[in-house]
Amino acid sequence: MTLDLDFVRSQFPAFSSPVLSSHAFFENAGGSYPCVQVVDRLTRFYRDRKVQPYGPYPGAQAGGAEMDEARERLAAMMGVAREEVSFGPSTSANTYVLAQAVRKWLAGTGGAVVVTNQDHEANSGVWRRLAEEGIEVREWKLDRATGSLDLETLDSLLADGKVKLVCFPHCSNVIAEINDVAAICAMAKAAGARTVVDGVSYAPHGFPDVAALGCDVYLFSAYKTFGPHQGIMVLREAFGFELPGQAHFFNHGTLYKRHTPAGPDHAQIAACAGMADYIDALAERHGIGGDPAARNRGVHDLMRAQEVAVIQPLLDYLGQRNDVRLLGPRDAERRAPTVAVELDRVAEPVSEELGRNGIACWAGDFYAVRPLEALGIDRDKGVLRMSAVHYTSAEEVSRLIAALDRVL
Repeated sequence: MTLDLDFVRSQFPAFSSPVLSSHAFFENAGGSYPCVQVVDRLTRFYRDRKVQPYGPYPGAQAGGAEMDEARERLAAMMGVAREEVSFGPSTSANTYVLAQAVRKWLAGTGGAVVVTNQDHEANSGVWRRLAEEGIEVREWKLDRATGSLDLETLDSLLADGKVKLVCFPHCSNVIAEINDVAAICAMAKAAGARTVVDGVSYAPHGFPDVAALGCDVYLFSAYKTFGPHQGIMVLREAFGFELPGQAHFFNHGTLYKRHTPAGPDHAQIAACAGMADYIDALAERHGIGGDPAARNRGVHDLMRAQEVAVIQPLLDYLGQRNDVRLLGPRDAERRAPTVAVELDRVAEPVSEELGRNGIACWAGDFYAVRPLEALGIDRDKGVLRMSAVHYTSAEEVSRLIAALDRVL
């Protein structure tokens, strides 16, 4: 079965926008287009439900019900309980709040935290700052030649039994190699450690089956998964109640409120149900049945197959050039379709010239300062990043390659 790309693109208003449709869009890692289901729900909420939710009158009841629907349906898709799904203003904010809970949880215990230098700063800096509180922070270093994280290195970091938390990315936002989350989580669990997975750069390529991955926390951003600007945190119940609450004391008994110190954006939470609508629409279109988790897995596999097929020619093209350094694997099956390259020149002017050639992408460090430094790349020079998702067409990739040929 192959993805019906015409149907997929019909679900995204951006492709008929006179402003957005002029360029082939390769800045998806910075934020995807929203699907029509999300746009419609967000519009409806502001039109018909923009009051304090859950009150004893129709608009408030409808708004609260739609917020509940978003949590319930996303939880069912990812194989977790509804109470284990929390919303926040961003993944960076969710991770920061989580780190404050961990700071109290580990204080005075002698427990250590493992963090990688493959991460986006949001899932690195907050954990590293725990060292200021006297908590030991151990770095799981990437391989300078490949950018990969080696499991044997992690094993040595876990060997003395002091590590209580391992924080790592599902995939890096510049290296893009897909880490074996299930294997890493199993290793950490065997050593008595909890796990926090930054899924921001993976979730746009298929919503995760969190239960199968075996992690204690999985974080991602709805604005990169075809939705509104919200951070979504799956926090498994056992760990969530073990951590000290970070919200109002009277909300500590409700898991999805326990670590959400600020009032949520009601409209954006409600609109997140549109992401589930979209997955269901793809499942129906392609004859994928079963419960929500089964439908999600089927759509995930369709998305990944499409991405692998369209991005491999770009990887092949870049791998043949001697004036670029391709970060991460050359095999599309081993990576997300987020393709970063070090050039023989400063990267940002190249992205600007590509913009004048009908390609929307960008350049810089993308808050991946530590991985770029570990790979020996000058932050001021930056990298050129071209990122696709399942709605990217083979024709757009061909246009990108042709534009790169002209510009480089």
